[in-house]
Amino acid sequence: MPFKRYVEIGRVALVNYGKDYGKLVVIVDVVDQNTALVDAPDMVRSQMNFKRLTLTDIKIDINRVPKKKTLIDAMEKADVKNKWENSSWGRKLIVQKRRASLNDFDRFKLMLAKIKRAGIVRQELAKLRKETAQPKFSSI
Repeated sequence: MPFKRYVEIGRVALVNYGKDYGKLVVIVDVVDQNTALVDAPDMVRSQMNFKRLTLTDIKIDINRVPKKKTLIDAMEKADVKNKWENSSWGRKLIVQKRRASLNDFDRFKLMLAKIKRAGIVRQELAKLRKETAQPKFSSI
């Protein structure tokens, strides 16, 4: 399968290090081979090293260095937030954040729910095994 995530204007990237960790940004210009100018609706336009960015499959159609309003409109038109939340990568990060925000009592309730679910699964599996069990032949 060929490589498809190129550094290009309009490519949506996830910040993987620094104060903007976890934010989705859009590459609006390439400064040099190590740096890009990135922007997002909730942050100030800034330069960022490519090592701090993880490219996503999402790309929006924008011109080089657009105004903030144009960028926001393009992101809404391309439905970037919804695409990200529906992607497996985005869902995985949402679950990680939710788990990290659990307190001790929530983790305890989760443990009890898992134990209860495992018991129900075990009972149903035992019923199915009993139904499909072959009768043993006895000698006459």
